[in-house]
Amino acid sequence: MTETGTTPNLRELNKRRTREAISHAATRLFIAQGFDRTTIAEVAAAAGVAKMTVTNHFPRKEDLFFDLHEELVGRLARSVAGRAPGESALAALRRDCLAGIDRHDPRLGFSGPDFARTVFDSPALVARLREVHEQGETALAEALAEAVHERPVGFESRVAAALLAGVDRAVFSEVLRRTLAAEDAATIAAAVRPSAVRAYDRLEGALGGFAVRAA
Repeated sequence: MTETGTTPNLRELNKRRTREAISHAATRLFIAQGFDRTTIAEVAAAAGVAKMTVTNHFPRKEDLFFDLHEELVGRLARSVAGRAPGESALAALRRDCLAGIDRHDPRLGFSGPDFARTVFDSPALVARLREVHEQGETALAEALAEAVHERPVGFESRVAAALLAGVDRAVFSEVLRRTLAAEDAATIAAAVRPSAVRAYDRLEGALGGFAVRAA
């Protein structure tokens, strides 16, 4: 299914398959020889496509590795938009984060040691990951502003987004750090989950009544 809920046609399916093939080929090369040392031409050759095809699907080299960047950017905002009646933004984000930890969600950094090592070995990837998180915080601020009918996005929504996105970012960073320390996913989840719970508990007094969806 496409994002609009319709069945993709053959052209869309071929485009998706090409994108996935490019992404998989790029990931294998980045892990094997490092992100900074791998060229777009090498990715194209490994995927069996033209170099222009690679750049058409992925205008930025970093997004060949972070192929879920759009999902990462929009995840927090979608959680707020999808909150249940009577549920605050904080409660929705807490629920989403803890569920992601429990299922070892790659969007929270559970992508294995090869992924973590490749990121930390590349200043370009570290910078892009920081940018993705910042974009996610901006999208969250917009979702919060819409929830409280604040237009344009105001100071309160930006502060709330910074605090709430900060928990998510800290979870991601801690998961990567522990992955690099050779801890397995179950051990990481067991260690990180209580810290996330405490962080959300500390924010409850300030934001527990903010952006509550009408019952």
